[in-house]
Amino acid sequence: MQESQIIRTEYSDIMKKSYIDYAMSVIIARALPDVRDGLKPVQRRTLYDMHELGIRYDKPYRKCARIVGDTMGKYHPHGDSSIYEALVVMSQDFKKGKALVDGHGNFGSIEGDGAAAMRYTEARLARFTQEMFLADLDKDIVDFVPNFDETEKEPSVLPVKVPNLLLNGAEGIAVGMATSIPPHNLGEIIDAVKAYMKNPDITTKQLMKYIKGPDFPTGGIVINKDELLSIYESGTGKIKLRGKVEVEEAKGGKKRLVISEIPYTMIGAGIGKFLNDVAALVETKKTNDIVDISNQSSKEGIRIVLELKKDTDVENLKNMLYKKTRLEDTFGVNMLAVADGRPETLGLKSVIEHHVDFQFELATRKYQTLLSKEREKKEVQEGLIKACDVIDLIIEILRGSRNIKDVKACLTEGKTENIKFKSKVSEKMAKLLKFTERQADAILEMRLYKLIGLEVEALMQEHEKTLANIERYEDILNNYESMSSVIVEEMDACKKAYATKRRTVIENAEEAVFEEKKIEEQNVVFLMDRFGYAKTVDEATYERNKEAAMAENKYILKCKNTGKLCIFTKEGRMHQIKVMDVPFGKFRDKAQPIDNVSNFDSSCEEMILLISEEELAACSLLFVTAQGMIKTVDGQEFLVSKRSIASTKLQDGDFLASVQKIEEGAQIVLQTVNGYFLRFVGEEAARKKKAAIGVRGIRLQKKDEVENVYLLREGEDKKAFYKEKEVSLNRLKLAKRDGQGTKTRI
Repeated sequence: MQESQIIRTEYSDIMKKSYIDYAMSVIIARALPDVRDGLKPVQRRTLYDMHELGIRYDKPYRKCARIVGDTMGKYHPHGDSSIYEALVVMSQDFKKGKALVDGHGNFGSIEGDGAAAMRYTEARLARFTQEMFLADLDKDIVDFVPNFDETEKEPSVLPVKVPNLLLNGAEGIAVGMATSIPPHNLGEIIDAVKAYMKNPDITTKQLMKYIKGPDFPTGGIVINKDELLSIYESGTGKIKLRGKVEVEEAKGGKKRLVISEIPYTMIGAGIGKFLNDVAALVETKKTNDIVDISNQSSKEGIRIVLELKKDTDVENLKNMLYKKTRLEDTFGVNMLAVADGRPETLGLKSVIEHHVDFQFELATRKYQTLLSKEREKKEVQEGLIKACDVIDLIIEILRGSRNIKDVKACLTEGKTENIKFKSKVSEKMAKLLKFTERQADAILEMRLYKLIGLEVEALMQEHEKTLANIERYEDILNNYESMSSVIVEEMDACKKAYATKRRTVIENAEEAVFEEKKIEEQNVVFLMDRFGYAKTVDEATYERNKEAAMAENKYILKCKNTGKLCIFTKEGRMHQIKVMDVPFGKFRDKAQPIDNVSNFDSSCEEMILLISEEELAACSLLFVTAQGMIKTVDGQEFLVSKRSIASTKLQDGDFLASVQKIEEGAQIVLQTVNGYFLRFVGEEAARKKKAAIGVRGIRLQKKDEVENVYLLREGEDKKAFYKEKEVSLNRLKLAKRDGQGTKTRI
């Protein structure tokens, strides 16, 4: 029995190696496209499976569930959702420069609607895919590798005839890296490839005479033309996009803005987000020029209409939309692909260079296979022609032999021992026969009608055609110019059949500048009910409805519409809200949850103080925690730009019992859950920074904590209640901070 061996190694080394192996697997075998065919493994396997199933462009559609199941079972042992999602995206012409799959049914929409379940939808290969991606697979044009369980063979790459990496672009997130390549125009790409083949020393700048820039299926406008050269040279950068906005005349001298093309980045939920952003601009009074918003998009294309007021400054409004919404957006370019088996960031010229090398490799393998087949045909044809000249002798050999073995031996080696001949002359002639094995097989399989004169003549013509093919294929394989012309011919045919006009405009545009209308400052009253629904009204409205406002709302605060409100929570956070973000209107208008306009989350936070920014700037705040820690903090410390910050530092398990404004000369009374009251002067609460814990205000008994905090002005008679017993706070003994306090007897 063999003894087991224990290998000692560093755990960190094993983890490092394992993680690198995992990362490379995700990068190479899942997330990144191959520079040669521009496809990720899941896309390649899905297209090949459809090809194998015979779901061609001229055949009936088949259920997507069948395609997904077959692909998963044979080639891609991952989740069915990832395969179906890849299939859906390849069928969406609003995402791809050229759709690779012809979908039938609900395959989603540009507005973000998802595709129907795979059991409902059907698909087949697009004609473009069949001709440009899957042709010649039977000619040993690419390597085939075993599938995951070695029961099938799959192509390591598809023999794509166009630079699909540029045509359809790519998006993918791997481990530690991501790819983002925009789609381009087919005709422009082909012209650039031809230019490179004529002059391999061509520069990226010269290539861009043919490829103007990306060509997004959604159209739109690229507005940073001058930056495209550096993006295409390095393979990384940012493309600035704008939607196409047109101005239409409406009734009564009014105008409307019509968005007929959107930025590529707005596909999906981005359209709904844009509509919400425009509505928010109107609601928050950033603009008063928009009367109505409607999405009139249909199968014919995008049409988002903004109805405008009379005498609207249209240019200023357009610039505002560019600045404040996703009508102007950025497409991040990172042209990362798998090249020679490893991930590499490629420039425009590098992608074309890899493509051309791949085309020459494909052409070489294709014409080597064709040449081999033509040479086999030539051999057979020569044998048949020769056999026609001595057909009487061959018939005599056949009639005089006992088995096919003797016949083949005679035809190939001239052996006549086992064959009876009518004459010695025939035997002598038979000994001179030297047919090849392949020729002998062809002669034995030849039918008698082939001896008809016309058939013999057709055989001679076919032989001449075969010789011409051999000469042509040898010329292609031995002559660079000949192979180049063949590749160019195929690309020209592709361009003629499938090229379309450019949809995206490339230009240099000035940065959008708009004059934001200054909001007229006014005093408003903030109202919030016990459910956290808030709104603002003007002071006059509040005064008219004062009693109802006080009865219905938990918080009422006077502030300026240009200011901010600060929420202090029990958990030690401070959240800021712009008053302008809170709905403003009539007293009975609908309010909005405070959570919607701030980072405050009422489901897991408790509000203990609401104060205006102006009030906060002019006061000090007293912080008291449940564990009895106290401090005062200058309100100026909380005037920050962030929407949410830590308002104080808390010990483990502690929380804020109270945050209040404290005036100079005030006295502090702390009341605990167990009924201890401690009264001391406010100056004893140390002034600290907001990040400090503070000092101890009261010595707590076991399982006790601060419950209430009261502030007394000198001479003020203030009452408190503890378990329904009234306590006069000004009669409590004035003690020192950090005492135990007085126990209230019930």
